[in-house]
Amino acid sequence: MAPRKQQEIFDATLWMVAEKGYDGLTVEGVAERSGVNKTTIYRWWPSKAALLGAALVESDVLGFETPDTGSFRGDLVALVEQIVRLLTEPPGSDIAVTALAAAVRHPELDARRFFADRFARERVIFERAARRGELSASADPLLIVDLLAGAVWIRAVFRGLPLPEGYAEKAVSVLLDGL
Repeated sequence: MAPRKQQEIFDATLWMVAEKGYDGLTVEGVAERSGVNKTTIYRWWPSKAALLGAALVESDVLGFETPDTGSFRGDLVALVEQIVRLLTEPPGSDIAVTALAAAVRHPELDARRFFADRFARERVIFERAARRGELSASADPLLIVDLLAGAVWIRAVFRGLPLPEGYAEKAVSVLLDGL
Protein backbone atom coordinates (compact mmCIF):
# COMPACT_ATOMS: atom_id res chain seq x y z
CA MET A 1 0.00 0.00 0.00
CA ALA A 2 1.27 3.48 -0.83
CA PRO A 3 2.51 5.36 2.27
CA ARG A 4 0.27 8.35 1.49
CA LYS A 5 -2.85 6.17 1.31
CA GLN A 6 -1.82 4.39 4.49
CA GLN A 7 -1.54 7.77 6.29
CA GLU A 8 -5.00 8.71 5.00
CA ILE A 9 -6.40 5.49 6.47
CA PHE A 10 -4.61 6.09 9.78
CA ASP A 11 -5.79 9.70 9.91
CA ALA A 12 -9.38 8.65 9.18
CA THR A 13 -9.12 6.02 11.93
CA LEU A 14 -7.82 8.46 14.53
CA TRP A 15 -10.31 11.20 13.67
CA MET A 16 -13.18 8.73 13.80
CA VAL A 17 -12.14 7.39 17.20
CA ALA A 18 -11.78 10.96 18.50
CA GLU A 19 -15.25 11.87 17.27
CA LYS A 20 -17.17 8.66 17.99
CA GLY A 21 -15.10 6.76 20.53
CA TYR A 22 -13.83 3.24 20.10
CA ASP A 23 -17.32 1.76 20.06
CA GLY A 24 -18.26 4.10 17.18
CA LEU A 25 -15.14 3.28 15.17
CA THR A 26 -15.96 1.06 12.19
CA VAL A 27 -13.85 -0.24 9.36
CA GLU A 28 -16.67 0.76 7.00
CA GLY A 29 -16.53 4.34 8.30
CA VAL A 30 -12.75 4.47 7.94
CA ALA A 31 -13.00 3.09 4.41
CA GLU A 32 -15.55 5.73 3.46
CA ARG A 33 -13.51 8.58 4.98
CA SER A 34 -10.26 7.48 3.41
CA GLY A 35 -11.72 6.61 0.03
CA VAL A 36 -10.75 2.93 -0.02
CA ASN A 37 -12.71 -0.28 -0.05
CA LYS A 38 -13.17 -1.95 3.34
CA THR A 39 -11.65 -5.16 1.92
CA THR A 40 -8.43 -3.20 1.37
CA ILE A 41 -8.37 -2.31 5.06
CA TYR A 42 -9.13 -5.88 6.13
CA ARG A 43 -6.33 -7.12 3.86
CA TRP A 44 -3.83 -5.12 5.92
CA TRP A 45 -5.49 -5.09 9.36
CA PRO A 46 -7.74 -7.98 10.45
CA SER A 47 -9.84 -5.94 12.89
CA LYS A 48 -10.61 -2.42 13.99
CA ALA A 49 -8.43 -3.02 17.07
CA ALA A 50 -5.46 -3.91 14.86
CA LEU A 51 -6.14 -0.89 12.65
CA LEU A 52 -6.33 1.52 15.58
CA GLY A 53 -3.23 0.00 17.17
CA ALA A 54 -1.28 0.56 13.95
CA ALA A 55 -2.67 4.09 13.54
CA LEU A 56 -1.60 5.06 17.07
CA VAL A 57 1.99 4.07 16.32
CA GLU A 58 2.32 4.96 12.64
CA SER A 59 0.18 8.07 12.14
CA ASP A 60 1.82 11.43 11.63
CA VAL A 61 -0.94 12.99 13.76
CA LEU A 62 0.62 11.59 16.94
CA GLY A 63 4.19 12.04 15.70
CA PHE A 64 7.04 11.92 18.17
CA GLU A 65 10.53 13.34 17.92
CA THR A 66 13.13 12.21 20.42
CA PRO A 67 14.48 15.34 22.11
CA ASP A 68 18.19 16.02 21.92
CA THR A 69 19.00 19.23 23.79
CA GLY A 70 22.51 18.21 24.79
CA SER A 71 21.64 17.49 28.43
CA PHE A 72 19.64 14.88 30.30
CA ARG A 73 17.64 17.52 32.16
CA GLY A 74 16.90 19.42 28.96
CA ASP A 75 15.85 16.24 27.16
CA LEU A 76 13.49 15.30 29.99
CA VAL A 77 11.94 18.79 30.01
CA ALA A 78 11.45 18.61 26.24
CA LEU A 79 9.96 15.12 26.58
CA VAL A 80 7.48 16.27 29.23
CA GLU A 81 6.56 19.27 27.07
CA GLN A 82 5.76 16.85 24.20
CA ILE A 83 3.59 14.75 26.51
CA VAL A 84 1.81 17.90 27.70
CA ARG A 85 1.07 18.90 24.09
CA LEU A 86 -0.09 15.39 23.22
CA LEU A 87 -2.55 15.32 26.10
CA THR A 88 -3.76 18.93 26.07
CA GLU A 89 -3.70 20.24 22.48
CA PRO A 90 -6.10 19.09 19.78
CA PRO A 91 -6.06 17.06 17.67
CA GLY A 92 -3.61 14.88 19.60
CA SER A 93 -5.41 15.25 22.91
CA ASP A 94 -8.77 14.19 21.51
CA ILE A 95 -7.24 11.19 19.80
CA ALA A 96 -4.77 10.02 22.44
CA VAL A 97 -7.07 10.32 25.41
CA THR A 98 -10.02 8.64 23.68
CA ALA A 99 -8.03 5.85 22.05
CA LEU A 100 -5.83 5.03 25.01
CA ALA A 101 -8.77 5.18 27.42
CA ALA A 102 -10.59 2.68 25.20
CA ALA A 103 -7.69 0.27 25.65
CA VAL A 104 -8.66 -0.10 29.31
CA ARG A 105 -12.12 -1.42 28.39
CA HIS A 106 -11.07 -3.28 25.26
CA PRO A 107 -8.03 -5.52 25.79
CA GLU A 108 -8.06 -6.46 22.09
CA LEU A 109 -6.88 -2.90 21.47
CA ASP A 110 -3.30 -3.55 22.46
CA ALA A 111 -2.11 -0.12 23.61
CA ARG A 112 1.13 -1.72 24.80
CA ARG A 113 2.45 -1.38 21.26
CA PHE A 114 1.91 2.40 21.39
CA PHE A 115 3.71 2.70 24.74
CA ALA A 116 6.47 0.27 23.72
CA ASP A 117 7.10 2.28 20.56
CA ARG A 118 7.27 5.54 22.49
CA PHE A 119 9.57 4.09 25.13
CA ALA A 120 11.87 2.61 22.47
CA ARG A 121 12.30 6.14 21.13
CA GLU A 122 12.64 7.67 24.62
CA ARG A 123 15.29 5.14 25.66
CA VAL A 124 17.82 7.01 23.50
CA ILE A 125 17.61 9.93 25.96
CA PHE A 126 18.79 7.67 28.78
CA GLU A 127 21.51 6.02 26.72
CA ARG A 128 22.98 9.42 25.80
CA ALA A 129 22.74 10.59 29.42
CA ALA A 130 24.57 7.48 30.64
CA ARG A 131 27.33 7.98 28.05
CA ARG A 132 27.74 11.60 29.18
CA GLY A 133 27.91 10.51 32.84
CA GLU A 134 24.65 12.28 33.73
CA LEU A 135 22.79 9.11 34.69
CA SER A 136 23.75 6.27 36.97
CA ALA A 137 23.73 2.75 35.53
CA SER A 138 21.28 1.74 38.25
CA ALA A 139 18.67 4.27 37.11
CA ASP A 140 15.40 2.81 35.82
CA PRO A 141 14.48 4.70 32.61
CA LEU A 142 10.96 3.26 32.48
CA LEU A 143 10.27 4.35 36.04
CA ILE A 144 11.49 7.87 35.24
CA VAL A 145 9.26 8.10 32.16
CA ASP A 146 6.30 6.65 34.08
CA LEU A 147 6.71 9.19 36.87
CA LEU A 148 6.90 12.15 34.49
CA ALA A 149 4.23 11.03 32.01
CA GLY A 150 2.01 9.85 34.85
CA ALA A 151 2.17 13.29 36.44
CA VAL A 152 0.94 14.86 33.20
CA TRP A 153 -1.82 12.27 32.73
CA ILE A 154 -3.09 12.71 36.29
CA ARG A 155 -3.06 16.51 36.23
CA ALA A 156 -4.31 17.13 32.70
CA VAL A 157 -6.55 14.17 31.92
CA PHE A 158 -7.86 12.73 35.17
CA ARG A 159 -8.07 15.91 37.23
CA GLY A 160 -8.78 18.15 34.24
CA LEU A 161 -6.52 20.87 35.60
CA PRO A 162 -4.48 23.23 33.46
CA LEU A 163 -0.75 22.75 33.41
CA PRO A 164 0.90 26.01 34.45
CA GLU A 165 3.74 27.62 32.56
CA GLY A 166 6.97 25.87 33.52
CA TYR A 167 5.23 22.65 34.57
CA ALA A 168 7.67 20.45 32.63
CA GLU A 169 10.71 22.10 34.24
CA LYS A 170 9.17 21.87 37.70
CA ALA A 171 8.25 18.18 37.30
CA VAL A 172 11.73 17.31 36.06
CA SER A 173 13.35 19.30 38.88
CA VAL A 174 11.28 17.52 41.54
CA LEU A 175 12.27 14.18 40.06
CA LEU A 176 15.98 14.92 39.59
CA ASP A 177 16.60 17.21 42.55
CA GLY A 178 14.00 15.96 45.00
CA LEU A 179 11.89 18.14 47.23
